[in-house]
Amino acid sequence: MARAPSKFRQGDVTKAVKAVVAAGMHVVSVEVDTDGKIRVIAGKAETAVTSANAEEANEWDRIQ
Repeated sequence: MARAPSKFRQGDVTKAVKAVVAAGMHVVSVEVDTDGKIRVIAGKAETAVTSANAEEANEWDRIQ
């Protein structure tokens, strides 16, 4: 049995993210629904979670 054609392509996601960045926004996350709908969540740079911020926010790091 053949696979169904994909509902989105990596290029579609790349174009959407590049458009958000070109508009001067920062990408916080990208969501793709099962029907292929691409949702790019944009926000301020401070709201974006980076690995450095996640490490600082880990309460277990303070326990000795």
